[in-house]
Amino acid sequence: MRAGQPILSVITVVYNNVADIERTLLSVLNQTYKGIEYIVIDGGSTDGTVPIIEKYKDRLTKFISEKDNGIYDAMNKGLILATGDYVLFMNSADEIYSADTIANVFATAPNADIYYGETEMIDASSKSLGQRRHKAPANFTWKSFKYGMSVSHQAIYIKRALVEPYDPQYQLSADIDWILRAAKKAKTIVNVNQYVAKYQVGGMSKLKHRQSLAERFDIMKKHYGLLPTLFNHGIIAFKLGWYWLRNRRTND
Repeated sequence: MRAGQPILSVITVVYNNVADIERTLLSVLNQTYKGIEYIVIDGGSTDGTVPIIEKYKDRLTKFISEKDNGIYDAMNKGLILATGDYVLFMNSADEIYSADTIANVFATAPNADIYYGETEMIDASSKSLGQRRHKAPANFTWKSFKYGMSVSHQAIYIKRALVEPYDPQYQLSADIDWILRAAKKAKTIVNVNQYVAKYQVGGMSKLKHRQSLAERFDIMKKHYGLLPTLFNHGIIAFKLGWYWLRNRRTND
């Protein structure tokens, strides 16, 4: 920690998202918390995304724009560049919940291995769709994902010393595996008991839903075992069906 204040490396990866990137950038740059290292990794956008990022280049710690091998390759580039005490991924189209969110997170408890909170879902026009179907657990451990990803990628702050690179064998769901590996090593995990992120529904995991589900099953099997994963997926299917019957939607 530096002068009693942890440094947070916020990493944004983006490719051809001119419609949303500025909103994401400003949600980070307008934070009241000053101990932020902001890293933006662009995949070689050609739609006008890069000029928008360059408007804020003097406020970014690091910015690169080059071709990559997919979202998790870009995230791994960000991890290599990160030097902060903690890391947070806030990808294009998503937002930190409010201007004082990061300050509130670190004020909750000192020196935790992981901080996490709740996520609000938004649509393409930033309209709120309410809380995720998977509510953040009161006490998160690596076992908490057995019925689904109960803490979103954008809502978890992890000590950089605990994180490893994303596994390139997964193209859509490597964030689940990444969080589980870190959580297994964590000793102190703190629920900040507030909304910390806004997540825009959709993305590649929705467009390639079958592949995403297959990867998630493989990750769960690796961490929890085959028979428990089969049993847990039966419970997941039941809960999803019951949620849809009551709400006529399936928010992540």
